[in-house]
Amino acid sequence: MSADLWEVVSRLSHARFTDLTHHFRPGQPKFAADPDARVTRLADAATDGFTVDHYCLAGPWGTHVDAPSHADPHGRTLDDIPVRDSLLPLVVIDLATDASADPDLVVTRGHLAAWEERHGAIPAGSFVALRTGWSARWAGGDMHNLDAGGIQHTPGWGVDALALLHARGVTAIGHETLDADPGARVSAGEFPAQRWWLDHDHWQIEALTNLDRVPATGALLIAAWPAPVAGAAFPARAIAVVER
Repeated sequence: MSADLWEVVSRLSHARFTDLTHHFRPGQPKFAADPDARVTRLADAATDGFTVDHYCLAGPWGTHVDAPSHADPHGRTLDDIPVRDSLLPLVVIDLATDASADPDLVVTRGHLAAWEERHGAIPAGSFVALRTGWSARWAGGDMHNLDAGGIQHTPGWGVDALALLHARGVTAIGHETLDADPGARVSAGEFPAQRWWLDHDHWQIEALTNLDRVPATGALLIAAWPAPVAGAAFPARAIAVVER
């Protein structure tokens, strides 16, 4: 068995590994209600022989994972999510052109049906990532796309689309935006898509990047994060593995 797994590693050495993670820092885009991060140097290798930094940040910081307990007080926490979920088939739903034309895009069951007509049924046990091109806004800090009235205009999932993914047996979802829901709903203090998905015992990764480098089908997702006891959200590392 071990030798067989080593052969898998040997095969993957020829694959392309793409980081889907924004490198986090203070001052980056964030959920409006969360405080900025702070990093304090406690010890420095140049003077102390080792470096230690103290990080103070909200759990949903940068590219991050939300456990079911992020919305459901009785839901699974980060340390409850099985480690086998760290490796999943990766599906990419590319709606970047649609989101460019309509920043208030709501992903519907119809969008997913059109994807399945081209690529086949979305497989059970997969991670479904929504590509909207929104990560291109990260460096400029305009992730919320606010209008003059302070209302967000960002794309997001519709509940009917998530219900289809749930019916397909999908394990988790991800997206480039900071929220699962379209921005107008977020600005109204409403999170129907996120609540529905997390309430149905799924998890999600938000603020993904580089999805333009990943095909619609055939890739693998490697996702990992620390396991804080009873944690609801935490920065995550997400990596796509694509066979050349």
